[in-house]
Amino acid sequence: MPEAQAAAHGPARRVAGSLAGRLTRTLVLWTGAVWLAGVLAVAWYVDREIRYNFDNELVEAAHRMFDIALTQVDATAEPRQSDAPRLARPALFQEDELIYQLVDGDTRVLLRSAGATDAMFDVPLAPGFQDLRDWRIYTVRHPTRALYLQVADPLGERRSAVNRTLIGLLVPLVAVLPLLGLGLRQIARRELRGLAQLADAIAQRGGADLSPIALPGAPRELASVADDVNRLLERLAHALDVERALAANAAHELRTPLTAARLRLQTALDHGLERAEVEAALVALQALAHRSEKLLQLSRAESGAALLRQPIDLARLAATVAEEFWQDEAVAARLDLRLPEPPLAPVAGDLDALAIALRNLVENALRHAAPARVLIELRPPATLAVRDEGPGIAPDLLQTLRQRHMRHAGDVAGYGLGLSIVATIARQHGARLELASPPPGHSHGFEARIVLS
Repeated sequence: MPEAQAAAHGPARRVAGSLAGRLTRTLVLWTGAVWLAGVLAVAWYVDREIRYNFDNELVEAAHRMFDIALTQVDATAEPRQSDAPRLARPALFQEDELIYQLVDGDTRVLLRSAGATDAMFDVPLAPGFQDLRDWRIYTVRHPTRALYLQVADPLGERRSAVNRTLIGLLVPLVAVLPLLGLGLRQIARRELRGLAQLADAIAQRGGADLSPIALPGAPRELASVADDVNRLLERLAHALDVERALAANAAHELRTPLTAARLRLQTALDHGLERAEVEAALVALQALAHRSEKLLQLSRAESGAALLRQPIDLARLAATVAEEFWQDEAVAARLDLRLPEPPLAPVAGDLDALAIALRNLVENALRHAAPARVLIELRPPATLAVRDEGPGIAPDLLQTLRQRHMRHAGDVAGYGLGLSIVATIARQHGARLELASPPPGHSHGFEARIVLS
């Protein structure tokens, strides 16, 4: 079976992948994306700064070169033989040669650097910056003469500087991402080790072991999951305890009425189905039905199933329970109801559960105090009391009545299940079950009180 389950779940696990792998991929992708966005932002900034610095250098070079070029033109005394521009002296270092030309107001080129051509300065003659495909031209005008100096700067150098910056940023990214992925994967596996421990601890739990799971040092998120699992285990353990208790109670409580019914019916068969024996069997079966109902009530009370918290009018609750018993004329002559004036404020609780508790108190009082009278009384601020005028209970037995299988004297029915149900319902409501024999201010009798908060 485990192999079949593993085979059934294997493809799904391969598709879903591990949580550590998913975290690693997500973190690497986000890190790479953020890094790339940062690289682009840096590239934009570097390009802007490079353009700014190159332009400043170009302006400074133009102003320095203007005087030098003008001096060379003025120092040349011989007249020009043609319209061809004069060539400046070659630069000492060719790699640092500045490309420029000196132009008069008629756009005639008076002086030009050795490496300059007409195509490099194919722009309108106007002060300021202008761009060609491969060159950035800066033109400056002489303050007193109609002369212009145009300086050309190759754009390729700027692009090369930006590209070097991008490569310097991208190469470390490409190199670091695999290492980052390996590191993040190891970190994710180490940090998720507690999750694997939690999964193993849950897998080890079963019907025989529903103890809480302890994960010392677990992070807050994982500790929260462990707490929720422990609450679930607690509810499961409680449900199993209720189930086991119901089985134990059923075995204990139903054995006697079942045996009595079987013996009565067997005796009736042996004696030709005498009416008295058949009636005795019916009485035994009624006791069995009554005991079964009590067991189901006890199971419901202990499980706390569907226990509501809603406003309850205790006066209406007591009146409804009393009316159920008043349907029997013999009981109606013995059972009284006393309600306070003014009416009490509603309390929060489960109407059905409290009705079951009050009904059990009344049944116990009617059974054990017969033929004495029984009183259902509602007392402020929120107390349901059932008092009878019977013989009461011995003081040494009073504290044992809450036990499930406690028998009172020779009575077969006993108090056990009824008061156990009442005590459980009271505990579920955060209330108290108080027993007194005799009740305060009386010389005999028995009283049970449910004191709600």
